Amino acid sequence: MRATIAFALMLAATAAGAGEVRAPATFLSPDLRALQDDPSRHPGWLWVDSGETLWRAAPAGGRPSCQGCHGDIGGMRGAATRYPQVAGDGRLLNLEGRIETCRSRHQQAPAFGYESDDLLALTAAVAVQSRGLPTAVATDGPAASFVAEGRRLFETRMGQLNLSCAHCHEANVGRRLRGDVISSGVGTGFPAYRLEWNTMGSLHRRLRACSLGVRATQFSYGSAEYLALELYLAVRARGLPVESPGLRR
Repeated sequence: MRATIAFALMLAATAAGAGEVRAPATFLSPDLRALQDDPSRHPGWLWVDSGETLWRAAPAGGRPSCQGCHGDIGGMRGAATRYPQVAGDGRLLNLEGRIETCRSRHQQAPAFGYESDDLLALTAAVAVQSRGLPTAVATDGPAASFVAEGRRLFETRMGQLNLSCAHCHEANVGRRLRGDVISSGVGTGFPAYRLEWNTMGSLHRRLRACSLGVRATQFSYGSAEYLALELYLAVRARGLPVESPGLRR
């Protein structure tokens, strides 16, 4: 308890300074970075393989598969760089949300559900097509208000520890917390395989863990709050390469 309070006080006393936003891979140890870059050893690629199978599989009821509408999954190259984005109906959708919308609207099939293996797999399979491409989300037009809300959430103190995202991921980047290096806090590697979880997880799972860490309200998966925050994190990551499936400690 005392260590937690001391850490909170240290962060609160540190002057926030927006330094260079770095790619998540640059914070990994050499061994973990090598593992992330090796599909034959990276466990996250098991989900990618499953997702590619799902891409080709037609749902029950005779509706077309993802491939039936979009062609080979390789044609999705570049798609993940543009999410989250505002849909035609004004909703902010991340890649998971777009997949679920296509599934329910065009395939007339039940939604997979957030954190389900199927949704994580299909999201990872689509995202990996953009691996190495720079993040390029829209920030103007209908996206502007969502970006502003995401920034507000990023900079707002929350929870019993009275900390904001910025206290860790701007003011204390590169310092150690519980044996891990504090990163710039961008989501370019998600869905990611986290060793602590022993499975794949979405960015919203990670955000919920951060909320719990500062003893703040955990918003629901796919909530308006986490979607806006996800967009702002993508804005901070503009120009950084997509890394999914990432590997995290």
